[in-house]
Amino acid sequence: MKGVWIALAALLGWGSLQAQADSTQSKKITIVYGGNFTKDESLRPGASIFSRDTRQVQFEHQGADLWCDFALLYQKENRLEAIGNVRMKQGDSVLMTSGFVEYDGNLKQAKAFENVRLTNRSNVLTTDTLLFDRERQEAFYEHHGRIVDSVNTLTSRVGRYYLIPKKYQFEDSVRINNPDYTVESARLDYYTLSKNAYMYGPSRITGETYMMYFERGFYDTKIEQGYGIKNTEIHYSNRIIEGDSVYFDKATSFASATNNIVVTDTINNGVIRAHYAEVHREQDSLFATRRAVSVSLVEQDSLYMHGDTLMVTGKPDARILRAYRNARFYKTDLSGKCDSIHFDQTTGITQLIRNPVLWNLENQMTGDSIHLISNLETEKLDSLKVIRNAFIISEDTVGHRGYNQAKGRDLFGKFIENELRLVDLVGNTEVVYYMYDDDGKLIGIDKTKCSSIRLALAQSDIEEITFYTDPDGTIYPEADFPQGQRQLDGFIWRGEERIRSKDDLFDAEDNNLVLPRIRGVDEPIDREEELPEAPTTPNPGALKPQKALRPKPPKANPRES
Repeated sequence: MKGVWIALAALLGWGSLQAQADSTQSKKITIVYGGNFTKDESLRPGASIFSRDTRQVQFEHQGADLWCDFALLYQKENRLEAIGNVRMKQGDSVLMTSGFVEYDGNLKQAKAFENVRLTNRSNVLTTDTLLFDRERQEAFYEHHGRIVDSVNTLTSRVGRYYLIPKKYQFEDSVRINNPDYTVESARLDYYTLSKNAYMYGPSRITGETYMMYFERGFYDTKIEQGYGIKNTEIHYSNRIIEGDSVYFDKATSFASATNNIVVTDTINNGVIRAHYAEVHREQDSLFATRRAVSVSLVEQDSLYMHGDTLMVTGKPDARILRAYRNARFYKTDLSGKCDSIHFDQTTGITQLIRNPVLWNLENQMTGDSIHLISNLETEKLDSLKVIRNAFIISEDTVGHRGYNQAKGRDLFGKFIENELRLVDLVGNTEVVYYMYDDDGKLIGIDKTKCSSIRLALAQSDIEEITFYTDPDGTIYPEADFPQGQRQLDGFIWRGEERIRSKDDLFDAEDNNLVLPRIRGVDEPIDREEELPEAPTTPNPGALKPQKALRPKPPKANPRES
């Protein structure tokens, strides 16, 4: 019985050794067709030398076949040098051709030189030198490469190709050429199946109707759709859009931006700032919200206009700007607020709609609606209309005894150098005015009613009052003027609401706005593409041929790339 166990153990041991031998043998490079065979130990120690006869010599290694005109096989080292019209085929989809290949069977690595061409179904890579790692299913070049697929031609100085997800990773002088656009980038990852490009580093996309720059972003090369999420700007017809995240779609002529947005009108030199914006290029329209403000230059002074929502529509010479809900505006000598603002560039009219209030210097004006009219030639503020329930108020800045007031059905004002100088009130007008002599002594308080009034102003002070059509009034000594009559009916002083700086345009909700997080800024943006773990870049010297170990190969025929 003991002998049986010994025999069985010996048999199992032999089987194990045989399996190891078979495994080792399967890793060896095998000769399929040797052609002419010779050995020359003095010239090539340890090498079996093969050369073609009527057909090329052929070798096989773990699912890959290699053909060439001349070969040196180092069987102990499991290494092959193939020279002349080399073809290496892996399965039904991968074919590599070159002038010379060094193949290491233990590492399953092929180093190809001279007119290298790697074809994987619909895409073709051409370069001067290529490392093809069959174990990891990767190809790498560092001396310029060119890839052509059904859509694009891509070039770069350094590149890596992952065969499993069919992804290229390009670095240094990356460029995509397409009949409709070009892409330039410092680093670009390109998926050959989806034709999607992901860029990490300074990048520029130039299309027929747009130019986009960013330092981290995505681009669908089939439909010209993409986004940038770092230092991004897109030139879109007559607008430049900047923001933390900018998206655009050529098919719909649409662009949008999120967080810290600046949209510049390059023709009118106007700017929109917000934290969300949309641009519809075909409609020539802009929508902006989330702390949105319009900034334009008026007489060498910036005019700021804010609303919960801003809309700009119309061609460059016929812009219409609308500010909706909680609308406000400010420039150094003029400010106001209302429910909504409507500005028409063709007429020069700015309408303040619903519960408007306007401040010019120290004058407060209110009414059912207010129209500001600019001179179309000079673009200076020309005149003012307050329609229905017009009321103008200013503080008594001399004696600080009360408020100068005038009211009527409508008000018409005239600006000279941005200062309100003439005011005409018409329809059931009334005035309360504190009168002083040249020494600043109070003469009395004038209260008058008539059909219309003209006020001549200077630095918000009334210099002259003219009453028209049956004025009825009295100048009261201060002691005789009843306190209850010192404010006209409808008097509301809104000085605490006055917008005195551009920061006053925003309320607490605007200032406490929490911006959304932009995905992809701190993590890979191509995670949906099943990106494998990125290996380390091989030593650049790994691609240099060992010239002393191979004979001079025959000159290969040039191939189209």
